[in-house]
Amino acid sequence: MTKVWPGPLIAVVGIGADGWDGLGATARREVAACEVLFGSPRQLALLPDDITGERVRWPSPLVPALPGLLETKAGARIGVLASGDPMYYGIGVTLARLVGAHALRVFPQPSSVSLACARLGWPLADVPVVSVVGRPLATVLPELGDGRRILVLSADQHTPAALAELLRDNGFGASNLTVLEQLGGPDECLVAGVAAEWRRDEGDPLNIVAIECVGDPARARATRMPGLPDEMYSGDGQLTKSEVRALTLAALAPAPGELLWDIGGGSGTIAIEWCRTHPACRAVTFEQHEARRRQIAVNAAELGVPQVVVRGAAPEELAVATAESGSPDVIFLGGGLTQDGLLETCWSHLRHGGRLVANAVTAESESLLLTWADSHGGELRKFQIYRAEPLGGFTAWRPQLPVTQWSVRKILS
Repeated sequence: MTKVWPGPLIAVVGIGADGWDGLGATARREVAACEVLFGSPRQLALLPDDITGERVRWPSPLVPALPGLLETKAGARIGVLASGDPMYYGIGVTLARLVGAHALRVFPQPSSVSLACARLGWPLADVPVVSVVGRPLATVLPELGDGRRILVLSADQHTPAALAELLRDNGFGASNLTVLEQLGGPDECLVAGVAAEWRRDEGDPLNIVAIECVGDPARARATRMPGLPDEMYSGDGQLTKSEVRALTLAALAPAPGELLWDIGGGSGTIAIEWCRTHPACRAVTFEQHEARRRQIAVNAAELGVPQVVVRGAAPEELAVATAESGSPDVIFLGGGLTQDGLLETCWSHLRHGGRLVANAVTAESESLLLTWADSHGGELRKFQIYRAEPLGGFTAWRPQLPVTQWSVRKILS
């Protein structure tokens, strides 16, 4: 849909569980003047009978149908009902992207997050929020940490019980849960308990869950920092070791919203830890072996980043990935460096200003990196990790394979 909206401004009105009584006078006048009102059945039912605008329930799925719905009503005064703040994980964000902010007049109400923090006495600015509405529950995992407070926007009445199970399975069974239902409305209800002892299967579908994280000190910590313990990954042992992984992620320098291509995925460690650094980070990993591709998907889900895209071998799949998600911001080459034309093909797909990091462990691949560094500049490093291992009744340092690393930024002259 074009962003030149042909009709009157679309009124996007946040409405809470307190319904019509909770709206301000300006928002009420705006709704009353609308000829067409879009919303969920629950939201539309909150309007009084004397609101005469045509009431249209959202279809499912909504987003694909939205452009057509708006076009059919473009000549009318349109109102859209949203839950709480329309610009906080709400329909207002989708509408602004579709028709442009200039076509909207937004009337926000307090979000469920604001209301939850008000009830709990939590500092709103310091509390991370994870939405599992239309997203896998596992996306909560990267936020978990002993002593942290987290708010989870629930998909439905089943989310609290599923969240308690997720916490139990990942070493946070001692965490305290508070389910806040129908916040701001006459049926507001708070239910608290411990994840490991949670027995409430269902409650109200309109809820948000507060977590006070208590971690099991005997379990390995899975923080957002790169270099997770190797044992957190399952597979055939084809993975970048923890220490080298931390150094590699530092060279890759992830930033929110950036897209990584991980060439030679192995167990998926680089793509997974790239995405764990920030929820907006994206990654596509390329792996030729089908069994490893399946294992990467399992590892990504278990570590809370199911958004990692797993594709077949490079360079065959690179053009398809470009067509689907655009040119990468960063490319990591962890395998296949000496494959004919692979480095050249990756370089051609990298956008202007993008970054490339390559690790080599063989003399042949190291020689290739030296040649490319001579032509394109960048930085070369070489490091070797030693791990302590028992030797008889003593301890000895066991060397890992030395790694040569080249990192470079693509600048077109």
